[in-house]
Amino acid sequence: MEHSDFSSKIPTKIGEKLFSTVNLNIKFHIWMGFLSVLLLACFYAYYIQLRDGLGVTGIRDFVSWGIYLSNFVFFVATSLVGMLVSSVVGLSGKKWVIPITRIAEIIAVAFAAVAGLVIVSDMGRPDRLAYVFLYGRFASPIFWDVTVVTLYFGISFLLLYVTLIPDLALGAKFLKWRPKWLLWAYNLLSLGWKGTEREFAILKKSIRILLILIIPMALAIHTVTSWLFAFNPRAGWDSTIFGPYFVSGAFVSGLSCLMIAMYFFRKNYKLEEYLTDKLFDNVGKLLVLVSLVYIYFNINELIVPGYKLKTHEAIHLRELFIGHHSVLFWSVQIFGLIIPTILLLFKPVRKPFPMLLLGVMVLVGSWFKRFILVVPVQEHPYLPIQHVPEIFKVYTPTLIEIMVTIGPMVMVLMIITVLTKLFPVIPVWEMAEHGEVKENE
Repeated sequence: MEHSDFSSKIPTKIGEKLFSTVNLNIKFHIWMGFLSVLLLACFYAYYIQLRDGLGVTGIRDFVSWGIYLSNFVFFVATSLVGMLVSSVVGLSGKKWVIPITRIAEIIAVAFAAVAGLVIVSDMGRPDRLAYVFLYGRFASPIFWDVTVVTLYFGISFLLLYVTLIPDLALGAKFLKWRPKWLLWAYNLLSLGWKGTEREFAILKKSIRILLILIIPMALAIHTVTSWLFAFNPRAGWDSTIFGPYFVSGAFVSGLSCLMIAMYFFRKNYKLEEYLTDKLFDNVGKLLVLVSLVYIYFNINELIVPGYKLKTHEAIHLRELFIGHHSVLFWSVQIFGLIIPTILLLFKPVRKPFPMLLLGVMVLVGSWFKRFILVVPVQEHPYLPIQHVPEIFKVYTPTLIEIMVTIGPMVMVLMIITVLTKLFPVIPVWEMAEHGEVKENE
């Protein structure tokens, strides 16, 4: 591709097709209106929590981490999809991922941006959040977690923006009928991009540096999150492999979210020629690979304490296998991981609609998997539970707690919706760079 006039190398028909997703139509406003009303309801629930304290939730002295922390771990995990697709697969030379890199990066930015807010929802005094930065102790894993979450979001956002610059410059050609404020914003954010050889050389070098930097940062963000649990001697958390265990699970939840997004954009934006069946097939194979690794770590996390069967480990495993949490535990393992992995081994299943259904199963299972990781362990402290109300012994989230948990999910949907409506979903210049943009015969 000759870079001196890169916009001329993109056929008008194809450019208009790929930029047609940038459309703030009536459906967008209705959808955003619905999400806004739902978010206001969630904010009201949080207001009640701030006013009356965490006593309005199901969190008590023994189970001090509930679905808020489950939500946080889930959000951090899902945000790793940007690193997996753009960095790990992209840097390995697999060009088939190019059409989905921007979708993956948008998902990563949205989940990473909201992950920090999820932690705030679990704080009784959110006004003291700044103290973590002002007086944080290096010895505290919470300080590490806040630091890497912030850095990972910053690098993810920068990666998304840098890869957008050439497409922002293309907006002047393919968005002539859009609102003037949008064209003005495109022109401002493109930083005067002309598409010269020197500009492309700087751009590619910058992207490569960011892709390399984001790998250790992404591994750190979920490894440090796992250490919040593994540094505790509680049965069920006292593990030396929680780091890779959490990272492999993050790839599973991230890819399942990507599969759902791919189907939505393919169907609603009419992008079948770019988000092809072959692309879904490759993503399905990748999900099988990371799922098999995750299944291995799941088996390892259960068989080692199960073989030694120390007293507290025995109590914890009995509750998971045949006790209070057994239905949820086996449902997550079977329907959220094992069955989808087996089905995806067969090529006919690796089609858009079946993968949508499996993606939903895996994503829902991934959230409840975090619940299983967080809650049951706390219901079995080393000291006996005595002389306390019954509600202290078993954790049950309240309606207020559920609404506050839904709030961050709504915010993620809003961020993804806005970003995919303001910018092209498919990276136009990268597709053209690798000869993927062609006129239809």
